[in-house]
Amino acid sequence: MADYRITLRTTAALCLLSCAFVFGGCAAAQAEPFSPETVVAKARSLAAEPYRDRRKEVPKWMMVGETTYDQWRDIRFRPDASLWRKEGLPFQVQFFHPGLYYGRSVAMNVVEGDETRPVEFSRELFHYGKNKFAKRIPDDVGYAGFRVHAPIKTAEYFDEVIVFLGASYFRAIGRDHLYGLSARGLAIDTVAPSGEEFPNFTEFWLVKPASDAKQMVIHALLDSPSFAGAYTFTVTPGVDTRVDVEARLFARRRVEKLGIAPLTSMFFFAENSRRRFDDFRPEVHDSDGLLLQTRGGEWLWRPLDNPKAIAVNSFQMRDPAGFGLLQRDRDFASHQDLETRAEMRPSAWITPRGDWGEGAVELVQIPSDTELNDNIVAFWRPAAMPEPGEERAYAYSIDWFAEDDTRPPGGRAVATRQDAGPFDPQGRPSAAAAEGRSRRFVIDFAGGTLAKVDADTPPEAVVSAAGGTIEDVHVTRNPAIGGWRLGFHLQAESREPIEMRAYLKDDDDVLTETWSYAFTPGP
Repeated sequence: MADYRITLRTTAALCLLSCAFVFGGCAAAQAEPFSPETVVAKARSLAAEPYRDRRKEVPKWMMVGETTYDQWRDIRFRPDASLWRKEGLPFQVQFFHPGLYYGRSVAMNVVEGDETRPVEFSRELFHYGKNKFAKRIPDDVGYAGFRVHAPIKTAEYFDEVIVFLGASYFRAIGRDHLYGLSARGLAIDTVAPSGEEFPNFTEFWLVKPASDAKQMVIHALLDSPSFAGAYTFTVTPGVDTRVDVEARLFARRRVEKLGIAPLTSMFFFAENSRRRFDDFRPEVHDSDGLLLQTRGGEWLWRPLDNPKAIAVNSFQMRDPAGFGLLQRDRDFASHQDLETRAEMRPSAWITPRGDWGEGAVELVQIPSDTELNDNIVAFWRPAAMPEPGEERAYAYSIDWFAEDDTRPPGGRAVATRQDAGPFDPQGRPSAAAAEGRSRRFVIDFAGGTLAKVDADTPPEAVVSAAGGTIEDVHVTRNPAIGGWRLGFHLQAESREPIEMRAYLKDDDDVLTETWSYAFTPGP
């Protein structure tokens, strides 16, 4: 992240900024009544009308193509002007300047008690660095988004906790994390033939925290051609940060695919990848797997991949207990990147509240030739799409964490590798391997009670493949990780994708999560 700790030029300027920042000018803006139902009423009213983009448009000269990334990055919010800093409250807010990729501004409000006032844009809140265009910026251009700060490392310094910036994207971190994957308010028609629709948060209400508050509440209005929505985010920062989400959705029209609690991440390559790139790093990803928990108690792990073609996998279930995109490999040796420090990226876990009914956790993996693309999406897709005029409510929490022995509580797949299998005596792969119809898979399991399993009595492997034959299954102690290594060969029966599952057990005692993998035969 950029260093935003820039001092103000004069104390007098800061006094003027404080007045302008809170109330949009020294003459306080008119307060209006507010409650969470205010946002719900707005969303319901919007959904009853034809869609119209109500966000304020940023001048073209401020956008990418005419303004460079370095110019936009040189615009920095003045930390001493942070919202609530002068009052010594446990949360502070800073705002993002519009421009570059952010061509629409969002409306910002502050809620105190049962009243709300707008937070209007002011150039005086920003340091423009070497840029010479500050005076050209319209007085009412607005803000692109905001970030919340709280003292989660030391009592003296307010670290970033959560950021809302662009469409309905937001991302959070715990005490020792660096920003990685993102969440979204809603996903609509992701990789559908009709094209994806990206809803936007168009207005926010920041609830002023009490002097001893441990949480901060944010209300948001979402709008898109297909849906309007009212959201409440309750942010609890700490070693791990939790964001509790309540969403009320109002359908304008029927969509092909609705994604609830969507997570978006990047996966370029890892040890399981068949697509390789000329890169000094062993792995490049913000997340390396999808983890699911069913109400029946099964835990399922699906390693991520960067496929040759778009891959969409649906995991059907009723009312999921939880799902998330995890960064499981936290060994620096696996990443070797001193700049991104990918091993410090957080995982994100969704815990639904209430009964979400029938549906599926859907995983979308999009081919990418660069690490700059977020090419992984996971969300809950309800079985029945809302009809126009229908209202739906969803509540869930998002935990942003690093290590958690309870997810899952037993053994887990810590590495997945594959190759063409052993060569013949002449050093050549078999004909089936050369054609991509035969693969050897090696999965390392560790954690839970696996370290206590007698080395002379290996656990039993249960391996299955839909559309292929499993051969040469063996389980070997792996003392380097205090766990066990499962190896097997897959023989494909056709060119169709093959779904595989594997876990370790001791008699009737399941020792690990279920490893799940999709393999498409071919070179």
